[in-house]
Amino acid sequence: MTIPWNRRYAQRMQGVSSSVIRELLKLTQQPDIISFAGGLPAPEIFPVAKFETAAMRVLQEHGAQALQYSPTEGYPPLRQLIADKMRRYGIDATPDNVLITSGSQQALDLIGKVMVNPGDQILTESPTYLGALQAWKAYQAEFVTAPIDANGLCIGDLFEEALRAGPKFMYILPNFQNPSGVTLSMERRLKLVQIADQYGIPIIEDDPYGDLRFEGEHLPPLLALDWQLQASRREAKNGDGLTFGDVIYLGTFSKTLAPGLRLGWIMAPTAVIKKCVTAKQGADLHTSSLTQMIGYEVARDGFLEEHQQVIRRVYRERRDIMLAAMEKYFPPGVQWTHPQGGLFLWVTLPEGLEATAVLEKAIANKVAFVPGTAFYPHDNQGRNTGRFNFSNANPEQIETGIRRLGAVLAKATSALESGPTLELA
Repeated sequence: MTIPWNRRYAQRMQGVSSSVIRELLKLTQQPDIISFAGGLPAPEIFPVAKFETAAMRVLQEHGAQALQYSPTEGYPPLRQLIADKMRRYGIDATPDNVLITSGSQQALDLIGKVMVNPGDQILTESPTYLGALQAWKAYQAEFVTAPIDANGLCIGDLFEEALRAGPKFMYILPNFQNPSGVTLSMERRLKLVQIADQYGIPIIEDDPYGDLRFEGEHLPPLLALDWQLQASRREAKNGDGLTFGDVIYLGTFSKTLAPGLRLGWIMAPTAVIKKCVTAKQGADLHTSSLTQMIGYEVARDGFLEEHQQVIRRVYRERRDIMLAAMEKYFPPGVQWTHPQGGLFLWVTLPEGLEATAVLEKAIANKVAFVPGTAFYPHDNQGRNTGRFNFSNANPEQIETGIRRLGAVLAKATSALESGPTLELA
């Protein structure tokens, strides 16, 4: 007898689909395709020698510990390093406020497991990170959205309307947002933190790219602004003690050391950390002891900050090459963002031009990007948009790939008058 497996799946899986990006990456593994589709760091600048030395040291000096089970909360020196890292913003957190996760993607899943009931509303930017949508759809969340512009989340009428839906929390990527590359301005950061405090709506701050600024003034995370707000309130009331307010912060080493480590973290009030620890125990017990200890050895003694300077230099060069190539090869009517850091920029095609149709022709010309529809929680949005990654391809590939796309777009835009919606033949 053949088991009808579709009858055995949980109802929550009905609204969950596989990642468009992960599926695209399978296609773009072909060596002759130039891919701007993934969010992959530049592998040639991974500190491989540093990892080799660190791995040998860990195994030689702490081999038994590294190969043994360890506490769910994470390797204590690594948690201390992360707490110390946040002190530069005046956040007097302790290791008890830090949970090590298997990449920041697990952090998103744990937040969903701990906080989301079926039907709960989550307020997101529009567009927003696909991985967050995928994680929380599994817990049957619903989404309300507010648009973004060159200064990040628009805190206007549509945002106020989304607030009236009573969201469980807001999900915000303030720095070089994935997918758009835009950054939330200081004025809007302050206003957003004040609104969260006023309405009692938590903010999940996802900040994988904050250390990768290569242009403009560095801005404090929402967590730091919230901490200052809470500190001033305690001072006004002659209170003492350290308390978090309305922001839970997610970070990762994937973009600054290596994604293969799968090392991320949650920084939150201790009560939230305890709940997430319980949820994580049911998932994987703890993040790899060996990986945590090697990651700590690599990051310690200032190497992380030193290596970030290399990353910024390389990514700035690649961003500049992509921007210049778009200016040179893309036809009039195509627009794009100018990120001050991170890994991505956002392209908007003329109305009526379908990004999925362009992608089909682009792949035939051996180049790929991600259509923007994947980054919206609701259907039929962003049909003329796309995300482009500039960190992974080398300068020659960027120039060649954008030139190929420019030829595809030139042909597509010239044929727009043939109908209201272009389907490339």
